[in-house]
Amino acid sequence: MSMFKRIAISNRSLCPRPLWEQAALLGGRIDALILREKDLKEWEYEALALKVKQVCQRQGIRLICHTFVQATRKIGCDAIHLPLALLLENQGLLDDFALIGASVHSLEEAKAAQGAGAHYVTAGNIFETDCKPGLPGKGTDFLRALCRETQLEVYALGGITDDNEAEILRTGASGACRMFGYMK
Repeated sequence: MSMFKRIAISNRSLCPRPLWEQAALLGGRIDALILREKDLKEWEYEALALKVKQVCQRQGIRLICHTFVQATRKIGCDAIHLPLALLLENQGLLDDFALIGASVHSLEEAKAAQGAGAHYVTAGNIFETDCKPGLPGKGTDFLRALCRETQLEVYALGGITDDNEAEILRTGASGACRMFGYMK
């Protein structure tokens, strides 16, 4: 089994400082950063991604861009994370990326992502989270099934904390993603 990885998912509105400064503070704590700022226009995203990429390179953090395929190519980033619908839409057109990920919420979606060329999936929400109030967590059995039924790296998402990360590790997941814990 590969080493358990920790991934930050960005949300600049949660940061007490500019996002690139927040990323600098995460050096040594995380393996990768998914730059998820999908509310931005593509040119704004590209400018932000360029700043964040420089910080990630200095800190030894893998930058994974989100949603904006052309901006990701323009800044020379080789990793992309897409909502499943966008992955399916771009199937066969992403061969220039070394790492392709997708967001999934069911085993069927995970299998579709695998068929469309994804290397990994983020699966959630595993536990209750403030991001999705009122939505119950899918639990660790869901995560265990994704790990067992696909050949993908599976990363848990939703309500992950220091207190429950060991539960994630026991499922066979490749790692865990956090937003609040890393952005605040």
